[in-house]
Amino acid sequence: MIRTRAQESRAAIERLYITMRHLFTRGSYKPMGVSGESLVQALMVLSPEIYGTITDTEKVELDGLLYVMERLPKGIEECRFVRLISREGYETSHLTPLVPPKRKRNCYRLDEQVMYVEMTRGRSDIYDILTHLTFLYIESNKIYRNSTDPKGKISLNWTMLEEVVHKEARGEEFDKEAASAYLSHLIGRTYEETVRAVDKFGKSNNSNSLFSIVYNMGKLALEEAKHHLDREISFSATLRERIGHHVYGELWAKRIKSTLDELNLIKRPIHIISANLHSVLNTIYAPQKLGSKTYEEIEQVAMDISVKSKGNHGKAIYEYALKHGFVDLPDESGTNIGAQIIDTAKLEKSELLPGILLPEEEDKKPVFVVMDYAFGEQAYECFDELLKPYKKDGKAIPLNVVSTSIMGKAGILYGGKGDLMIPDAHVFEGTADNYPFKNELKKSDFEGFGLGVYSGSMVTVLGTSLQNKDILSYFMESSWNAIGLEMEGAHYQKAIQSASKIRKSIRSNVKVLYAYYASDNPLETGSTLASGALGMDGVRPTYLITFKILEKLFK
Repeated sequence: MIRTRAQESRAAIERLYITMRHLFTRGSYKPMGVSGESLVQALMVLSPEIYGTITDTEKVELDGLLYVMERLPKGIEECRFVRLISREGYETSHLTPLVPPKRKRNCYRLDEQVMYVEMTRGRSDIYDILTHLTFLYIESNKIYRNSTDPKGKISLNWTMLEEVVHKEARGEEFDKEAASAYLSHLIGRTYEETVRAVDKFGKSNNSNSLFSIVYNMGKLALEEAKHHLDREISFSATLRERIGHHVYGELWAKRIKSTLDELNLIKRPIHIISANLHSVLNTIYAPQKLGSKTYEEIEQVAMDISVKSKGNHGKAIYEYALKHGFVDLPDESGTNIGAQIIDTAKLEKSELLPGILLPEEEDKKPVFVVMDYAFGEQAYECFDELLKPYKKDGKAIPLNVVSTSIMGKAGILYGGKGDLMIPDAHVFEGTADNYPFKNELKKSDFEGFGLGVYSGSMVTVLGTSLQNKDILSYFMESSWNAIGLEMEGAHYQKAIQSASKIRKSIRSNVKVLYAYYASDNPLETGSTLASGALGMDGVRPTYLITFKILEKLFK
């Protein structure tokens, strides 16, 4: 029987995860050794969209490389040894933490060859970084092959690049155009593509120059091939011991619940919203501080703040909010998920939104708990802990959770960036776990705002960096009727259903609201996550979803 590409791809994903779990349990492995080879082969079979030309034997994937570099610590391409650790006290050392801008985590460069990377977001985070590192090692071997002739002799292009990188390190001038010409041969790209990529990497906050990155990636591959100086990835004993035990999620949730208790809010109606840390704040407080009377006026305030236009009201709204029921809880647990509490009893005006009145009785006025985006399985860890009763003086105090709302970024299978997805089920890829639910939000709530709106099931994937067109096309075109993919939905819903239906720690009729906006379309070439951020195109869907969540709950 001949297997379809979708079936081959699903089998490759399964092999990847089984192998990664095995290597994690073992404690260390060599990426280019026998153990690492199975990861490499599975990733090559899968050929994820985000990694572009990964299967090409000569061309180095440049957009994918930039995407990865903005999520890994600066300088990781120079390190032979990468060690994944838990939070183990390095934050109290003299070592300066390196924090990637697109995936907040503390990383520590011990010396020229060793990088420690903190993993506090659960298994999804570990799988994500192992996939990125495997991609880097595949690309580094291409660079090595392109820098030598069939007899193994080092090419002139490599020698000249080495000279350029040393000049750059000393702060000396060098001919950038000539350097780009040498580089283009080593990465198998045209001169034009190379110049464009050099410029992109030059604008990145987190990466070294493309010259330096390519040189150091190739150098480690060359030293491994010629001098047997093997690269190695290892996992600390503490990380292996803690993973899966909600260590960080419990600390995170306990702080939120103890703050609610201290403020005497724990018995008030609580609405939990997983979103970013600006849209709920600005949507509620812009009408309070600035007198915004419509959604369009709130959106304009958000636009001004996002583009940092002169005289924008971002700081004024934040300072006003702090005096009127807003409590900021930056993360201290290691989850990297900030949180906020909004007590509507302390709002000056009697309206939550223009035209929507708050209850007159103080004990009925809602309290919002807003949490930043979680990452993959971390969503279950944090939500599961948050929905448990608060334990104090030997007593269990249940939270009066009225609603749970999830706003997320997701890959869309129809439409384009910025369009909206309103799910009615989460299908957990690779498992038999499917979560149908009643979504209080409807497609009709978002029509007429100039954005595409789609309804159907969402696929919760094991990692966005592992998706390919064959699997996604299958989910879209089959009876699954999938409209998009993301990493957290099934995990959130698992926590909500177990808390409301099984543990009975929250009301069984808790309201559930889900809406996603498209950060990318992985089925369109040039529209994957590696093509860049949404920028201003993300403001309207973010604020529209926030406004509609609040409107739906209280209108």
